[in-house]
Amino acid sequence: MLVSTTDEIPGYKIEQYFGLAFGATVRSRGMGGDCIAGCQSTCGGEVTAFTEMAIEARNQAINRMFIDANRMGANAIIGLKFDSDQIGKGGNTANIAYGTAVRVTPIR
Repeated sequence: MLVSTTDEIPGYKIEQYFGLAFGATVRSRGMGGDCIAGCQSTCGGEVTAFTEMAIEARNQAINRMFIDANRMGANAIIGLKFDSDQIGKGGNTANIAYGTAVRVTPIR
């Protein structure tokens, strides 16, 4: 699956637009993550437990977006964007990847 944050993919022609493709995941830190993060934040610096969780959540949202686009018949996504927001009071974070699903062919 080709992906671009812009509205085109250099070297490819957009043959068909399928519409919005998206993937989402909601993650919770849990008590263990909160404890580790609390210790790391006391000492200062990067809170690696949260960094790893953010990367994993982003990758899962992207993979789910790819599945959505593939179901539509797309072989590429343009205009890729990410969004995240806290949900509720328990430290749950929603992560969303979305873009326009398209079918592209190489320009010859």
